[in-house]
Amino acid sequence: MPRPQSLIERALTAVNHPPAVPSLRNDAHLAAAVAALTTVMALFIKDGRQPDLLAWLLLLGAHVPLIWRRRHPMAVMLAVVACIAPYHALDYTHSAPVPATLLALYTVAVTGSARRTLLIGTVLIGMTLTVNAVTNPDGLAEIIRITGWLISVLLLGGYIRVHRQYLASALERAERAERTREEEARRRVAEERLRVARDLHDLLAHSITLIGVQTSVAAHVLAADPDRLDREAVAKAFDDIADTCRTARGELRTTLEVLRAAERGDGRGPLPGLDGIAHLAETARTAGARVELTVRADHAPPAVGAAAYRIVQEALTNSVRHGGPGLSIRVHVYEKDSALHVSVADDGTGPCSTDTPGFGLVGMRERARSVGGTLDAGPGAAGGFEVSAVLPELPVLSAPPPSPAPPPSPASSAASASSVHREEAR
Repeated sequence: MPRPQSLIERALTAVNHPPAVPSLRNDAHLAAAVAALTTVMALFIKDGRQPDLLAWLLLLGAHVPLIWRRRHPMAVMLAVVACIAPYHALDYTHSAPVPATLLALYTVAVTGSARRTLLIGTVLIGMTLTVNAVTNPDGLAEIIRITGWLISVLLLGGYIRVHRQYLASALERAERAERTREEEARRRVAEERLRVARDLHDLLAHSITLIGVQTSVAAHVLAADPDRLDREAVAKAFDDIADTCRTARGELRTTLEVLRAAERGDGRGPLPGLDGIAHLAETARTAGARVELTVRADHAPPAVGAAAYRIVQEALTNSVRHGGPGLSIRVHVYEKDSALHVSVADDGTGPCSTDTPGFGLVGMRERARSVGGTLDAGPGAAGGFEVSAVLPELPVLSAPPPSPAPPPSPASSAASASSVHREEAR
């Protein structure tokens, strides 16, 4: 149960954290309290004429505008001065209206700018010195006392104003930092979801494609010549299917463990790298493709190696799926100019026009962009399809603006149309 605030704590809260919309009820209560104090001072302090009806009207009338002091501070101060000036001029008790005057002056100082506070203070102090010099030239102590009170109230109001501005600025910075943290958390969640989606797509598309091809091989062996069944070929096809399932299950478990990061740490496990490309080539060979693999790269950053692995995986999957019979695939991975170059080219016949567009090429381009690289995909120079990527091994600080492309020739337009048609099918 929270501890109730004391009167001092409530006062400090009101000073440090004023309400966004001034409360007339609170200001009316304050004006009534100041009016009561003024009445007591007028009755018991004898430093001028005893107040009569006119004095009471001027004195209490000066407290009415204080109800709107925070909404219209300058107008309230002028209204208070308009009532207090004739009161002092008629030589009534001079100490009585001091609380109302100081409250109006404090409100102007705490709600206005430093320039306005300095200007108003200069005008009021000048008027006070002038009036006292004319009416009471020998009252030096009184002049010093009044001037000291005015300066003290102005300084207090300025300090409270600066303090409130500092607190508001600190609160705004804290809220902005909190919003930034929330936006960063949402961005990371979105990136992680996209990464998991890409991994699942690459893994499942690759594994299911290989399983489909291997199942077709087994079905062909069984149906080609039932009387002279090649048991060895059938057993090998089923072994390849089982091996592909085991590999897919292991990679799927590693990929999905990221969803339990809050319970078991990061959960990502080791990233796939260049050393796994040979296994990808072997699985493509079991699907019936002839794969020529060349890897001339000793090492690469983990993120770059993982991107190269996934690009080769998706490119091999597309080639096996759409390449047709008698497929040959050339995979080259090498380092040049501080970048890892990946090239996967096949001599296949290409996809059918009825194939449903997928996310393979989109995912490969996202893989390349995630490490600051580029990827091109389209028909090869000697037929078939080719995927080539350049993945920088050092962080890319800035990219030069793209240069305008030359107008395409008729031949290149035809090749681009063919590339777009094939990319949509993939």
